[in-house]
Amino acid sequence: MPEARTPGTAETEALDLWYELGRVCSEAGYARSRAIVLGFTVALVTGSLVLLSVPLFGTSWAGPFAPLIPVAAGLLAGGGLIAWKYAEASRQSRLIGEMLAEKGYDVRRPARDGLGAYYDTQLILLRSEYEFLLVRGARKTARMFEESFGFTPEDPFECGPLNVSPDTGKMRALRERWERRLAMKRERGSKPPALGLREDLAYRVFPREMTVIAEVATRRSYLAISRDLLRRRYGRNPRKKTSSMPEDLRRRVERDLEEYAALTRRPG
Repeated sequence: MPEARTPGTAETEALDLWYELGRVCSEAGYARSRAIVLGFTVALVTGSLVLLSVPLFGTSWAGPFAPLIPVAAGLLAGGGLIAWKYAEASRQSRLIGEMLAEKGYDVRRPARDGLGAYYDTQLILLRSEYEFLLVRGARKTARMFEESFGFTPEDPFECGPLNVSPDTGKMRALRERWERRLAMKRERGSKPPALGLREDLAYRVFPREMTVIAEVATRRSYLAISRDLLRRRYGRNPRKKTSSMPEDLRRRVERDLEEYAALTRRPG
């Protein structure tokens, strides 16, 4: 977050609403994995019931569609759960958006007025996502990050390995750079693109409150991106000593891989 200060009551209430919106979107994202488990379970149970019904009723009741019944049941159960969770998330997001609008905020543009609701760890994750999109050539999606958060390819930000950490002078300088770019866009009357549940499910674009669990998950995510970029640039064993890698870069590689291993309990 920015330097320590005492927020006013209205600002605190707005932050609580932003973080509640992030929680709602996160829960909708978790619904996808739960829907897969539910669909698979329902398919297994339904398949077992179809098999058990054969000695009692034969196969004429289902005919050639017997193998499709478990699949259809699993898809309906999983799809129904996702549809329900997404509808509930949309309803709650709409209510939160109305409360934020009363305070002068635009729920579809969380960084329109600045990055004050974002913790450093989340900004590093978002900038790492942007870096990865540039490497993959996904310019259209990368432009959404540029317009929404003030990122540019020329930022003094490196990922794979990372050159910044949360709550450091370098990170404060980057935050100020992005804030200035957003302010310049506002002065020119430029409007950021609208963001919604789809964009948040893909990139977690709405502010999150950094509880201990959330911060660990966020660090793990941006280190995973950094690790992937390391392997793209330096091979599957980036720890391998090569004369072409400067010593300061090697130290950053080691730091990223060691922290990734500590957070995931897997080798870097």
